[in-house]
Amino acid sequence: MSSLTCTGRRPLRGVLTVVAAAALLLTTALADVAAAHGSTINPPSRNYGCYERWASDFQNPVMATEDPMCWQAWQADSTAMWNWNSLYIDGVNGQHQAHIPDGQLCSAGNTGGPRYASLDVPGNWRAVNVGTNFTVTYHDQALHGADYHLVYVTRQGFDPLTQRLRWSDLELVRTTTGVAPGAGTRTNNPNLNGVSVDIPISAPGRTGRHIVYLIWKASHADQTYYFCSDVNFGGSGSTPAPNPTTPVPNPTTPVPTTPAPTTPAPSTPASGPGGCSAAFSVVATWQGGFQAEVRVTAGSAPVSGWSVSWTNPGGQQVTQAWNATVTSSGANVTARNASYNGGLGAGASTIFGLLGSASGTPAATSLTCSAS
Repeated sequence: MSSLTCTGRRPLRGVLTVVAAAALLLTTALADVAAAHGSTINPPSRNYGCYERWASDFQNPVMATEDPMCWQAWQADSTAMWNWNSLYIDGVNGQHQAHIPDGQLCSAGNTGGPRYASLDVPGNWRAVNVGTNFTVTYHDQALHGADYHLVYVTRQGFDPLTQRLRWSDLELVRTTTGVAPGAGTRTNNPNLNGVSVDIPISAPGRTGRHIVYLIWKASHADQTYYFCSDVNFGGSGSTPAPNPTTPVPNPTTPVPTTPAPTTPAPSTPASGPGGCSAAFSVVATWQGGFQAEVRVTAGSAPVSGWSVSWTNPGGQQVTQAWNATVTSSGANVTARNASYNGGLGAGASTIFGLLGSASGTPAATSLTCSAS
């Protein structure tokens, strides 16, 4: 790891007085620092990964099948990706668990309102193959430095495809001391423009899919950053290649959606031997639309596949779905398992998500689950 201090100064063109030039340089440097912060870039945080792969092509419907979790995130609130470097909370004073409830760790407790809520949704996020000894790299775009880092890895048995992250799911595997502002390695990636810092990690005893959770306390203020990155321990083959992108600056005037969190209204039909049950919950709503998830749970015997059916209220439609194949015929909707989440052990669960339009309160009536 190398150290580098950057003043953030840029060459000036035109005829300026010495005083005016100095004032302009200072203003530019302060504006740059205020506008940028950072994120985990390897393994990438969920929203940075979605930004890096799709920023130049974020309206391409191919994303829905090639990268479904990124698709639902872009649809829910695109500013979560454009603002990949701003997932932080002010004034935490080290009380992380007091500020972030279970199930909202990846969005830092829905910091900034519901903007980052889609990052908490469980599912088949793009994962990086790692060994039990690997390196976490985060990017300090604004040269803040750090008072400390806390790196957690989920415990063996946690399933990020079906479970929202809780504090009890995490094991602290590394604590670091401070990093000086500007220390790190410069990058040639024009989307970053800061320094990258490597943190060696050892997480023995893990196989399969997991989440790496990084907490970064910046040194310039009581400002703490929180990042979820998806990994696959012992994965074979190459990591899926990212969608090619050209450098895309953050929009100066992004147009966010404004979903308002709602109280989930689950439906819980009883499950029988060899059968399954399904529960529909509203995650967020906004003017004319909503995001929901459906938890499918096997009964007292394993199942090899499942389908869930329900009736939409008048004026409600499903527009996108992930972790399931969803078809509609009028008000009747059927969701069938994806290739990777049909098999469930007795009592085990999986979750699929959907986006929809609605003129009233989103709901799923006559909800039923069938197993094979």
